[in-house]
Amino acid sequence: MRKIAPFLRTLICYLFIVLFIYAAVSKLMDFENFQIQLAQSPLLSAYAGFISYAVIIVEIVIALLLCIKRTQQIGLYASYGLMLAFTVYIYLIINYSDFVPCSCGGILEKLGWTEHLIFNLVFVGLAVIGIRIANNSQTWRGYTIEQTTLTIIGIVSVTILYSLSEQKSQYNNSFTRKYIPHLAEKQTTLNLESTGYYIAGIDSCYAYLAHPNAPLFLRTYDYHTQNVINNRIKIKNELLPYKRIITSVNSPYFYLGDGTVGIIEKGILNDYTASLETIDNAYYNQYVPGKKDHFGLSITSQKTKQTALALLYKTVDGYQLKINDTTLKSQQNGAFDLDGLLIWNEQHQIFLYVYYYKNEIIILDSMMNEKNVMKSIDSLNEPELDVAFYKKDQNYRLGPKTIRVNETIATYGDYLYIHSKRLGNFEEEHQSASIIDVYDLVNNHYLHSFYLYHKPKQQLRDFKIYQNSVFAVIDDEIYRYQLKK
Repeated sequence: MRKIAPFLRTLICYLFIVLFIYAAVSKLMDFENFQIQLAQSPLLSAYAGFISYAVIIVEIVIALLLCIKRTQQIGLYASYGLMLAFTVYIYLIINYSDFVPCSCGGILEKLGWTEHLIFNLVFVGLAVIGIRIANNSQTWRGYTIEQTTLTIIGIVSVTILYSLSEQKSQYNNSFTRKYIPHLAEKQTTLNLESTGYYIAGIDSCYAYLAHPNAPLFLRTYDYHTQNVINNRIKIKNELLPYKRIITSVNSPYFYLGDGTVGIIEKGILNDYTASLETIDNAYYNQYVPGKKDHFGLSITSQKTKQTALALLYKTVDGYQLKINDTTLKSQQNGAFDLDGLLIWNEQHQIFLYVYYYKNEIIILDSMMNEKNVMKSIDSLNEPELDVAFYKKDQNYRLGPKTIRVNETIATYGDYLYIHSKRLGNFEEEHQSASIIDVYDLVNNHYLHSFYLYHKPKQQLRDFKIYQNSVFAVIDDEIYRYQLKK
């Protein structure tokens, strides 16, 4: 073993030299993208400028230390510390962050985050072995105390940094919610066996579930009997270049819409054959069925080059497109700050548009004319966006410093329901519940909030309201809650 030990230590040093040189060169070759990726990290965004240079310098310096025999021991300690920090960072990102960035290049960029974590753990172990071989004369107790101290310092430091960064976007908001305790009582749950489902519609018997990866399948969930039927939708025109089909159900009809193609197809439930309803080159980001043969759209206006609202409606001469490009008003550049969710309230025959990044709710009539504007309980009047441009794919993207006020919405009767992850005054993050804020559409004001309780660390992906029931897709399950009167 004594003969093998020096060889093993040298091999470990060489492996680290190759790793750090390769990593540093990869970052230098695409330095601008590396800086952007750091700036989009929920942990390192505030320090991206400094860290982008520091990481490369540290990697090169450690590689040089490992090349010189007299400084190899220092290099191994530094390798252990750096790889441990990377490992803790990845663990926190995987388990506690909604945003998962990438700060690596080359072949490592092909690894998934779990594989990357395992890769880092292997090199942490190699550093431990290399240090122990060099400190062979040291007692096991002294060695254990030394390694434990270094490990605790590394883990605690990265964890504190992460915690401070997360709190920055979650806390210190100047609004206070009024909670109604146990307003929503859980009734049933159903395992969907896959994440990604959304609720296409609800009626008196069924919840209709669709999945973007299987757009021609509609799952019919009988929430009274807990039975599920998978229905395959047939389309007559299969030659169109479909890219993003979204399904919507307004019983007894279902709709298939693809804004990248500019079409909407319509069919009758229980038949599940869709026929082309409209193809007027009305390209859109969202579509919402309104009153008979009317569709609310979120589009990119050719006039303003910004997000606008529109109405596609049927006349005796065919479909007409009415664009409302004055209601949505940009406070920044219009690229992201006008983004939001469009929804139809059947009982009041109105459209509602809720901004993602500010506390504004727009009420429009059935012809997409603005009726009223009200504020949500959140205090953010102007979007706080973290926008970066990626040269590689010529795209702008939002980073983790962007504050998203509203996540998902639902409406029924006199009320609008908004799911928000933002915490108000005197609130603490609840890992086993999601916050729903309720607004009165008759008097145009905030009413109260309540929790939807679910399994720990799960996320509410979509929800809809039907009468006094809340249907919520939470990760790979659909929950049904009953609202107390």
